Amino acid sequence: MAKGKVVALYETLSGALTKINKKSQHVEDQRMILATHRVAETTSKGCNRVYIRTVENITRKTPFSNDERAAQGRFATVAAAVAARAKDLSKVTTDQQNFLAQKDLPNGKKTMKSYLWSLELAAYDEEHS
Repeated sequence: MAKGKVVALYETLSGALTKINKKSQHVEDQRMILATHRVAETTSKGCNRVYIRTVENITRKTPFSNDERAAQGRFATVAAAVAARAKDLSKVTTDQQNFLAQKDLPNGKKTMKSYLWSLELAAYDEEHS
């Protein structure tokens, strides 16, 4: 097994370093390089891992369940509602005022987008429960 020392700037790489283009005609020849970094306390020095994955490893083989489809539908609906609300000029001023009022509270949302998501998720869940 080869080992190397990485400069301090890149000591904790995590995520996909290269991805597979599934639309390419050379999809079978491509490889995904995935790096992970273990944050938890450990006695070993090997906290970083690098994996090489093929298209078979990243392609889903089972169909989506009903719960997964429902979660996808919920996400798509709420995302569209958040985008529409962010552009609705009649609600922008009151949303900004309400956001600033709750931002410094213990459980307050720290970004405007997360605040809008919390409002729209609550509205969606109330409507569909």
